[in-house]
Amino acid sequence: MAGIKHILVIRLSAMGDVAMTVPVLRALALQYPEVKFTVLSRGFFKPFFDGIPNIGFYEADVKGRHKGFGGLLKLYRELKKLDIDAVADLHNVLRSKTVTRLFAFSGIKTATSDKARQEKKALTRAENKIFKQLTPIVERHAQTFAQLGFPIDISVPVFPEKHELTPDVLTVTGEKSGQWIGIAPFAQHEGKVYPEDLMQEVINGLAENKSYKLFLFGGGTKEIEVLNSFADNISNIVVIAGKLKLQQELQLISNLNVMLSMDSGNAHMAAMQGVATVTLWGATHPYAGFAPYHQPQENLLVSDREKYPLLPTSIYGNKKVEGYEDAMRTIKPQTVINRINDILKKDA
Repeated sequence: MAGIKHILVIRLSAMGDVAMTVPVLRALALQYPEVKFTVLSRGFFKPFFDGIPNIGFYEADVKGRHKGFGGLLKLYRELKKLDIDAVADLHNVLRSKTVTRLFAFSGIKTATSDKARQEKKALTRAENKIFKQLTPIVERHAQTFAQLGFPIDISVPVFPEKHELTPDVLTVTGEKSGQWIGIAPFAQHEGKVYPEDLMQEVINGLAENKSYKLFLFGGGTKEIEVLNSFADNISNIVVIAGKLKLQQELQLISNLNVMLSMDSGNAHMAAMQGVATVTLWGATHPYAGFAPYHQPQENLLVSDREKYPLLPTSIYGNKKVEGYEDAMRTIKPQTVINRINDILKKDA
């Protein structure tokens, strides 16, 4: 759009939500090389945007100097100095709305992603549930940029080249031989986590093939303990939790042949790099629009809705429904193993 040369893109949220903006911004940067984009997010996520042309990054310190309304006012004044011509609010919460409105009051063109709150309620409620596919979040973000005058085509994705593994990462992973499988068995909420005994079956089944090398992802003392018990000193399993920083994890993920994840951030970190990603769904469902980018339907393994008709029970997996604790047990370990083997056969 004439006159817009610098767009502020706001997405302050959780890891998976920020990762889902990456394919959209990569498409924008390639289709509008004359425009500069500045991503406003938590500093931790800066590596997500490394290597994308004409993308800058600005850290929102929402727990420090940008906390509260006074902090947001300070943030707005800092951003104003960057000569922003338009704002795309991809978050649509009070904090991002405040910054967006301050820009709007100063005459800057703004657009905000539709969170489809009513449709999500209809999808997850127990009574009069409307079970249908909602618009994927990446498409909602694309619509937001179209409102600013920047329509984009995200149907044919462009993914980055595989990262070269640096010596510090190779110390943990070893040189690549055979096929590499990432496994991220955790999620923020229990309703999205595959039962440990079944995950152990999946890991054991895959590890039997010695041409496979399995990398277990997680973080924190408790998760590392669980991962070490999963690995059980098996020679072709490496627990990488606690050993790599985010930038290094991204290097490793880009070199995986497949990632197995819950409905969580690791799935989106893999998908944004064009890695085949298999996801397991419990209390949540791909219909809410949060399926990993550009993954085929057969990679989305969902719990049995005939047995558990109230699924999905929530958007984020945080709502507990009595009698639904075992919903993910309807996803059989052999189904997961077969899907991964099928992907790796094609990739061989």
